[in-house]
Amino acid sequence: MGAFCNEDLSFSSNYNFPSSQDLRFSKQIHDNVHGNIYIDPLFLKFIDTEQFQRLRDLKQLGVAHMVYPGAVHSRFEHSLGVYWIASEAINKLKTHQGMELGIDHFDIQTVKLAGLLHDIGHGPFSHLFEREFLPKVRNGLDWSHEQMSVDMIDHIVDERHIDIDSETIKKVKEMILASSKFALTKSSREKQFLYDIVANGRNGIDVDKFDYIVRDSRACGLGCNFQFQRLMETMRVLGDEICYRAKDYLTIYKLFATRADLHRTVYTHAKVKAIELMVVDALVKANDYLQIASHIEHPSQYWKLDDTILKTIETAPDPELKESRDLILRVRRRDLYQFCNEYAVPRDKIEHFKDVTAHDIICSQKSGCERLKEEDVAVSNVKIDLTRGRHNPLESIHFFKDYESDEKFSIPDDRISHLLPTSYQDMIVRVYSKKPHLVGTISDAFENFQLKTYGIKAQVHATPEKKKRRI
Repeated sequence: MGAFCNEDLSFSSNYNFPSSQDLRFSKQIHDNVHGNIYIDPLFLKFIDTEQFQRLRDLKQLGVAHMVYPGAVHSRFEHSLGVYWIASEAINKLKTHQGMELGIDHFDIQTVKLAGLLHDIGHGPFSHLFEREFLPKVRNGLDWSHEQMSVDMIDHIVDERHIDIDSETIKKVKEMILASSKFALTKSSREKQFLYDIVANGRNGIDVDKFDYIVRDSRACGLGCNFQFQRLMETMRVLGDEICYRAKDYLTIYKLFATRADLHRTVYTHAKVKAIELMVVDALVKANDYLQIASHIEHPSQYWKLDDTILKTIETAPDPELKESRDLILRVRRRDLYQFCNEYAVPRDKIEHFKDVTAHDIICSQKSGCERLKEEDVAVSNVKIDLTRGRHNPLESIHFFKDYESDEKFSIPDDRISHLLPTSYQDMIVRVYSKKPHLVGTISDAFENFQLKTYGIKAQVHATPEKKKRRI
């Protein structure tokens, strides 16, 4: 990306930034979701760095493109999209309530920068690196991509000598961490509503979701009937919190329902999970030799880690990487871990559910000519919810009646529609065979485990005989 940049511009709270209407000094980029996006010259100082450009080599949906071929979009374009919607959101609030809320240029630019950089510390292969790989090689490590994002921001500012005051950096980092376990307590923040825009830890409605729901649906060729523009036009700040019109209740429900549908049909698709399990195994086997996990120790090394690590392993001649290479070759040739079966955890058992392990499955084997070993079995425990676990996320959202009223209130879902769900979380247990000839034996052991645990076979149907006979 080219970088028209006025070197005399500095990012301080006293700088008189161009208005949102003055686009003469902005770089124009055409996005396939939002159309023309305009980037202020100062933001290009962050974009035109190797650390931000790394996001081009991180696919937004990890390995999902191996099942949905169109899902090749990257964290780079998602970050630009979040930047743009964040810009639109804060400017709309300023237009309608700017004097009342005291929104100034400093607030606007800080929100935009948080949107731009919120994923700069993201790991390879979507959330696989953080949630699946690192726990296997760094057990007990307390690490998150949000924390790495704020570390990476400090690194970029120091390395590139970007003229930006410490208060701006502090606010940007707080906004990025707002929905994570590292978030500041609410009482320590000024203008708390600003922290709801990019990463909303209060109720989960934020511009990050607005972008990825629309972008991911489009890339995968799926319909999306959620229209975030409606919420952007009508939102309002009451009591330092972004609230929504009561008549938009079902529109907000569609946000969470569409997200859950994407998790079920794309992010946790049975074949996608099979490939993810193989990629994790390949990375774990390569870790001792390549020291992959060591990249997280400092941003100066972390920015060098992206999705191309698979190609590095695949093309390396080193004998120490043979097992990893063989696994990647199996993925290329579609010789995947075989999906045996799955079941949804009964609703009354979800609260006390513990992850099922390969050990649980092999201990349930009663027959079979070959004794199962843990390394023969892969288990995926999939949680799908509406962002608030077993609770209705709309219970934490405040609404208003109309623009003449300053009263905010919550709405019980039974006052809206009896067609809305009474349960807000699914737990799905899937079992895979790493060796095709063991599908039948593992499937039988999986059924025995269900009978032993629940007294019934919770799966919808038995594993097809054709799949069991595959060799």
